[in-house]
Amino acid sequence: MRSNGSISFKLYLVTDRRVVKSGDLVGACAAALEVAPAGSVALQLREKDLEGGDLFRLALGLREICTRLGAPLLINERVDVALAANADGVHLPFDSIGATMARKLLGPGRLIGVSTHSAPDVASAAREGAADFAVFGPMYESISKPGYRPRDGATDGREVWRAGHIPTFAIGGITPERARLLLSTSESPTGVAAIGSILGADSPADATRAMLSALGLPTR
Repeated sequence: MRSNGSISFKLYLVTDRRVVKSGDLVGACAAALEVAPAGSVALQLREKDLEGGDLFRLALGLREICTRLGAPLLINERVDVALAANADGVHLPFDSIGATMARKLLGPGRLIGVSTHSAPDVASAAREGAADFAVFGPMYESISKPGYRPRDGATDGREVWRAGHIPTFAIGGITPERARLLLSTSESPTGVAAIGSILGADSPADATRAMLSALGLPTR
């Protein structure tokens, strides 16, 4: 969701059904979004191993929830699924078709997020001009992606946050405590992205409340 041409959400919730303790991804997403004010959280459907039909059906279920709760829904990489499910946009991995091509397919009204792994990546996304925001990381050791080399937390992102040419979200091992640390300086990300710390929690609702509080946002 955009606010006066900019990104209004501060928490970018990314799905991974493998970490959901109840086994019910849709239910876990609903529980998380129900405690968040409309527009404060966006949801990325990322289940990369699903075939198109299964991903589409899952997207339709999440589309209903996101519409009801005022959360933008983005689909990872699959522009066709995003269009078919009337999602709010797509999120593009670093090696995807690229934001310019995705923009041609999606038109001007939908969101495009891009994954980045360095300050030059973020600067390139800003120069290209087709993406609405970037996600940068991993910042810390990740629950959902063990084995990825973590960065040095807040210190390693300063060059990225300092550039400030495009809204940028920190991802990778983000907890409420780390979110507070990242946002505690004048050079900080736009917000944070989370996977396991919310969807892998015993209570996704309580975990979302804690993360929103760390971001200085109210809950409902």
